[in-house]
Amino acid sequence: MHLNHLDLSVPDVAAAASFFESAFDFTLLQTKGRDGMAILRGSAGFTLVLTRAAEPCYPKTFHIGFLQDSEQAVHNAYARVTAAGVAVANPPALMRDSFGFYCRVPGGSILVEVSYRPPTQD
Repeated sequence: MHLNHLDLSVPDVAAAASFFESAFDFTLLQTKGRDGMAILRGSAGFTLVLTRAAEPCYPKTFHIGFLQDSEQAVHNAYARVTAAGVAVANPPALMRDSFGFYCRVPGGSILVEVSYRPPTQD
C-alpha cells in the first residue's frame, strides 16, 4: 500500500502551488475555479491537492515531511526553498536522528520538514 494523495487547505492556492513546484519539483496538473483548487503530481505518482480555505486550521504539531536521499539533497532542497523566497528560521542541521530543516508553505498554515535519515547500524 502507498499513499495516493493528500488534500491540504491553504489560504493562497496559487502561491502554495508555486512553492511546491519550485521547491519540491511538483508538476501542476490542473487548477479549478479561481485558484480554488490545484492538483499537483510529485514523485512516485503522489498527488497533492491544495484547496483554498480562508483560515486553515491544523493541530499545533501538524506537518508534512519530505525525506531526502542524502545530506547534500537536504542542502539542495534548502537552496530551492530559499530561492523561492521562503524565509527559513534555521539552515539545515542535525536534529534528533536526522539532518534537515523546517519551513512554512506561503500563507504560514503548513509546516514542512525536509530531512535525511542515515541508515541505522544494527
